[in-house]
This record gives sequence, structure tokens and C-alpha cells, in this order.
Amino acid sequence: MARTPDIDPALLSRLITNRTSRRRFLGGSAAAAAGLALGGSFLAACGSSDSGSSGSSSAPADDGSPASGMLRISNWPLYMAEGFVADFQTATGLTVDYKEDLNDNEEWFAKIKEPLSRKQDVGFDLGVPTSFMAVRLNGLGWLNEINHDRVPNIANLRADLLEANVDPGRKFSAPYMSGLVGLAYNRAAAGREIKSIDDLWDPAFKGKVSLLSDSQDGLGMLMLSQGSNLENPTIETVQKAVDLVREQKDKGQIRRFTGNDYADDLASGNVVIAQAYSGDVVQLQADNPDLQFIVPETGGTTFVDTMVIPYTTQNQKAAEEWINYVYDRANYAKLIAYTQFVPVLSDMTDELNKIDPAAAANPLINPPKEILDNVKGWPGLTDEQTQEFNTAYAAVTGG
Repeated sequence: MARTPDIDPALLSRLITNRTSRRRFLGGSAAAAAGLALGGSFLAACGSSDSGSSGSSSAPADDGSPASGMLRISNWPLYMAEGFVADFQTATGLTVDYKEDLNDNEEWFAKIKEPLSRKQDVGFDLGVPTSFMAVRLNGLGWLNEINHDRVPNIANLRADLLEANVDPGRKFSAPYMSGLVGLAYNRAAAGREIKSIDDLWDPAFKGKVSLLSDSQDGLGMLMLSQGSNLENPTIETVQKAVDLVREQKDKGQIRRFTGNDYADDLASGNVVIAQAYSGDVVQLQADNPDLQFIVPETGGTTFVDTMVIPYTTQNQKAAEEWINYVYDRANYAKLIAYTQFVPVLSDMTDELNKIDPAAAANPLINPPKEILDNVKGWPGLTDEQTQEFNTAYAAVTGG
């Protein structure tokens, strides 16, 4: 599928996957780092999802008229299929001001928090933050509810995402793209298939294991393997997983803790098993077919970027029109074929087959139900929880 004539497709793919993993690493740790640096005043200013805020604001009264005018969108770079915006404008008659100005969740929040706190315009009507940031914004009461009457295609959303505990019924956030966090391994170096978390601790792989530095991505699958409830994490269940990591680090089992910079070690065999992101492995397999990705038997984790409408929006109807257009399966297949992320819509195989059969057949892009059923998402955490969990993990990782 053509993307842009000015950049090599292989390089573009690597840029996409690097952005994915780097966003998760920064987003998962920056709140804690800021909290540690700035103390309680930062946490109090940011609020939390259970700090007494009323949550989502009510959307403007809907008079039933069609959307019109301009829609301003703030999204991540390299996150939009070529021609998609133009097709939306043709289909709806709306004008879109599309900006790729969301490079990191925390940077983006720092830019918009002051005007939002004063209910001033922030320059966009729809943004695409990662789920944890959407929860924070909602906890502060800075998001409008989404009028589902104007988004009938929300019926195409995967059931597990529709009723996710971060936003049951998806009142304030509409999933855009998802990805899996599991284990990647070098089959040639391992000499056998890898299936479980216990394989990480095989003495045969001593010094050849890497874990992710991000607390949620690094600890989530370990907590699941210990029987902990990821939907209700506590410092006790987090600490139990941290203690396991400390034990294995002290034994010399873990080579290092990484962001998304595990690719070279995996390819060379310096690392046999790495906690990894599915999107990275899709691209790495093109160069090294010995690299495999699996969701551990006890489960892996998932992350989601979401579409949200700030309560300062100047065009609520147009934002909802955009969400509905994205949630049409034929339209959404174009986005998946470009980004190679995991779809947030159900039953995408037929539409993907029409434009990209390879993506439709790739279980890392279009996972079967048994894989999706075996991944869990973290709930929305308060800033205090984020700080506490990240501090516990950083005591082992040195991050």
C-alpha cells in the first residue's frame, strides 16, 4: 500500500513501531518521574480519577442537525493512512485541520492543562491520547461525553474494549488503535519453543533475558503469571512482581531493562527472550524470520490509544462524525493496513482481506479471538498509584 513517495517504506515502518514503543515507555513513567521531582503539588494539580472530580462534562445539547464546519484533530505522527482525511472530507462535507502534534502524552498534557483548567480553547476538537491520559483528563472533568446516537458504528467496537474498566460503555473515550505486550524470542538461539513466563527464568538463558523498563508493560504479564488481578492492582501485588524481578536480576538472569531497544540484541542472539511489543516484531520478522512473538500462557497485556473530545471543543458533532467514520470497518481497514496496529474493531478479517491480505493473515496485526481473550489492560490509575508503582519498579530497574 502506498504511503508516501519521500520515505522508504521499511524506514517508515520502523519509525511507526519506534514511536509506539517510545510512547509507551515515556507515558508509563513520566507521571511518576514528574511526581518525584515536583512533589505533592504536582499530583494535587493533576488530580486523579477518584479525587472527587465529577468526570466527563455533558456534551452540548444536540439539536439533531447534521455536523458542519471545521474539525480540528490532534494526533500522533505517522498515525493516519494516506488519503483518509481527504476521503472523510468528501464523504461528510466537513473540513479537517489535521495536526500531528502529539509526540508524548506528558508533553501534550503539559501544553493543554493550563488552558483547559481555565476552559479555554486548546486548538483541537478531538485528540488521541493513550488510555491512561484519557482517564486523567476525564478525572479532571475536562472531557465531554460522546453522544452515541451520533456514533452508531460504535456497535463495531470489540466487546472487551466497549466494556473496559477504564471507561465502561465508552462514555468519554473511543479506542483508536491497540497493541499487544508479550514475549519475543529468537527461535534459533533458544533451540525450542517459548510458551510461558517460566521460560524467562530457565537457567539455560541466564544473562540472555531482557525486561521492559515501563512499569505497566514490564510488570503486567508477571503479575498475571502470579495470579494477581490486573484490573485491581495494589502495591502488594505490584511489589510481589517486583520481588520476582529482583530475585532474577540478582541471579544474573536478566541482561538489562529496555525501552524498545531490544531489537539488535534479539537479532544477534545476545538476548534469547525479551518482553516486547507486537508492532515491533511485525517489522523485525521481515529481516529475521527466526524471531517469534507470543502471548504467555498466563496472559499478556494490551495498550490502547483513544479518541477524546475536550470540553472546550468548538465542534462536538464533527468530532462524533469522525469517530463514526473511523468505526466503519471498510474505512478502518485502511488505517490498520497503514499502521499495522491491532484493530479495536471486531471482525476485521474480511475488510482487511480486500486491501491487505498479508495483514489480515498476520496474527500480530489481526489476532484471533483466543489471543485477544488472553490479554488484559491496566485500569486507570491515580497519579499517586502511578508514582507508587513506578517507584517500586525503578528500585530494581535503576530507572
